[in-house]
Amino acid sequence: MKFKKAIYWAPRSIGILFVIFFFLSSLDVFTMTSGFLNILIALFMHNISTFTLLIFLIISWKYEIVGTVTFFILGIVYSFALIFTSVRNGFQWYYLAWAIEISGTAFVVGILFYLNKKLNIKSS
Repeated sequence: MKFKKAIYWAPRSIGILFVIFFFLSSLDVFTMTSGFLNILIALFMHNISTFTLLIFLIISWKYEIVGTVTFFILGIVYSFALIFTSVRNGFQWYYLAWAIEISGTAFVVGILFYLNKKLNIKSS
């Protein structure tokens, strides 16, 4: 029973932390010396993808297949973006850390949502 509860809550908890991580990384707009309105617009622009991911996470709460597909696509897209950046700018060692942090986490959440769907685990 504890295993099923952990499998149920793990992708949701990690997904929430993932969204918070993206939001926190957008707070660098406050270092801008622009006016309040420009900072507000920049904060909104930086967080469009965060809001989108949050919406998909909320939908995934009930429909695990949405979470599986969303997080796998996120992991694949980010991996290809890193590969493209490596080809264009040359490989840097920290790209591996980024891949593990972003793509790795997305793949883990996607796998956990898949296990929820496959094992038909419901909240209790």
